[in-house]
Amino acid sequence: MKTTETPAPLPAESGASVSKIDVAPAARPPGRKKEGGVLNVFSHGVLVIWAIMVVMPLLWAVMTSFKDDSSIFGSPWSLPDKLHFDNWSRAWTQANMSDYFLNTILVVGGSLIGTLVLGSMAAYVLARFDFPGNRFIYFLFVGGMSFPIMLALVPLFYVVNNMGLLNTIHGLILVYIAYSLPFTVFFLTAFFRTLPTSVAEAAFVDGASHTRTFFQIMLPMAKPGLISVGIFNFLGQWNQYMLPTVLNTDPDKRVLTQGLVQLAVSQGYKGDWSGLFAGLVMAMLPVLAAYIIFQRQVVAGLTAGALK
Repeated sequence: MKTTETPAPLPAESGASVSKIDVAPAARPPGRKKEGGVLNVFSHGVLVIWAIMVVMPLLWAVMTSFKDDSSIFGSPWSLPDKLHFDNWSRAWTQANMSDYFLNTILVVGGSLIGTLVLGSMAAYVLARFDFPGNRFIYFLFVGGMSFPIMLALVPLFYVVNNMGLLNTIHGLILVYIAYSLPFTVFFLTAFFRTLPTSVAEAAFVDGASHTRTFFQIMLPMAKPGLISVGIFNFLGQWNQYMLPTVLNTDPDKRVLTQGLVQLAVSQGYKGDWSGLFAGLVMAMLPVLAAYIIFQRQVVAGLTAGALK
């Protein structure tokens, strides 16, 4: 039997490179791949179930707001036979939802601007400058996050009353700002520490003051963090019920959460459930719109520090 001899390898010439044989990576064990697939299916299934649990009540409330009272009790899960827009107009005019909406926009808008301005200034100083008492002030703000608002309602009522700010829009704005500052300072302090200092140092070399450096350089760089903490404050202040109930007893200056409770009480006895659901959807839409519009900025602000 004749065998084929393998020729001997030729010696490499001087200056010529010898090619190397690429070694294929070892195949992943089939058990690990199967385990990862099962875990992905399980996690996606949990997320789908959670999404259904969150979205379905919202869709049901929107659908019910366009029904009449008989359809709400007769066929609660069916689509409306026609769109009853009179539910929305009745809730907007007769239930004074327009006045509650305007008061809420004034209170939340003023408090949100004040919270972001004051919170960003305090957070920038705590993050960038070392001075005696820096850590004490920082942990004082952090401790304010753990202080329950229920314990402060009675002394807060007397303080606001003695200052002549009870049942006023600007008094409620100041209380909202004080209530939201601890979380805002805590969030933005960590965010300002992740920003590069070279740009601010270059501005100082060019003769810029601390105020100009903050408002024209550092604050625009902190835009993702400002949007993120602004969304969180907006959600908390828009849905705030305890503070306005204690500090705002004037019927003409009620905010939206107080108006919804009043609508539920008054319309509950009259049986106008369609108007009640219309008012509920009115209060819900601004929050959903704000999150849908700024959802990318929220995620970018939350992950900016981690990706630094």
